[in-house]
Amino acid sequence: MSIYVDFHVLQTVPPSCVNRDDTGSPKTAVYGGSVRARVSSQAWKHAMRKEFRGMFAEDDLGNRTKNVVQLVAQEMQSIDASLDEKKCLKKASDALKAAGISLKAKKEEIEKADALFFMSNRQAKEIARLACGDTADKNDFKKALKEYPSVDIALFGRMAASDPTLNYDAASQVAHAISTHAVQNEYDYFTAVDDISEDDNAGAGHLGTVEFNSSTLYRYANVNVSELRKTLDDAADVAVVVRKFAEAFIRSMPTGKENTFANRTFPDAVYVTIRMDQPVNLCGAFEKPVRASEDGYATESEKRLAAYAEKVYSRYAAEPKAAFCIGDALSDIAQQLSLPELLDTLESNLREQVSEA
Repeated sequence: MSIYVDFHVLQTVPPSCVNRDDTGSPKTAVYGGSVRARVSSQAWKHAMRKEFRGMFAEDDLGNRTKNVVQLVAQEMQSIDASLDEKKCLKKASDALKAAGISLKAKKEEIEKADALFFMSNRQAKEIARLACGDTADKNDFKKALKEYPSVDIALFGRMAASDPTLNYDAASQVAHAISTHAVQNEYDYFTAVDDISEDDNAGAGHLGTVEFNSSTLYRYANVNVSELRKTLDDAADVAVVVRKFAEAFIRSMPTGKENTFANRTFPDAVYVTIRMDQPVNLCGAFEKPVRASEDGYATESEKRLAAYAEKVYSRYAAEPKAAFCIGDALSDIAQQLSLPELLDTLESNLREQVSEA
């Protein structure tokens, strides 16, 4: 039996540039014929992984990096401090090549992976242990890199172009966040004063522009609990992992231009469902852009989300096995709770569902 958890979040962000494109402009997308504010899924997943660092033990997490040789070499020196750094780097390089990672280096530089590689801290430690022992063969290194996946690898997946057998399918999906309404980017023309300047100098020491927008975002993610359980193994407490995923998704915020705009906010509304059929993205609620009322965008967006969910359930999908919410307009379709209560209830419900699966 498959178990899916859907997360729907409405979040108002004040003037900000949370996620920039190659020109420095806030990212946008055309949806329903209107330009919407957009924050990429990659940006939000990175923010979630930063939140994970305060939630999980170090051995439960990983690093996405090209510096895999240095990572393993450092672990080797932790095992045996007497080992020479140069020797550790050579052994680490040989071990990772044997495991199936393609490495390259410019002249007199430490070898790096061809592309960013997602390696769990436990995998780095196991490869280091094998490399220190001088007895492992190629298959041992490959096995070490395939086993011991971290929580973030299990959730977000891993792709290794050099050796597809090292791949992991992601147990979660995170959508690009888009505004529920049309937006128009604006420009802030700013000047900076030189604190130590001539008294007769009335001009600015620096001037420039920064592009920004403000919006009420619809954010969506899901977790395939059954897939997560299979990847992590039966000993892992999957309910706790999903709870922490939920908390990280709800609380996190990408850090683009955060010192300029101080745009960190909490969501206006949260809707979480446990389903047994398939994940359901409810972005169709905002295909027709919300128009601002005297209550702004958030209140109308919440009403739209609730109405659209009921329409989808009546026409296509089954009612969720369980549903929880933060927000008044969603209380007709879900149990209304505070965030701590929602997380506790989600965890206990998942424990029950997983034990029955």
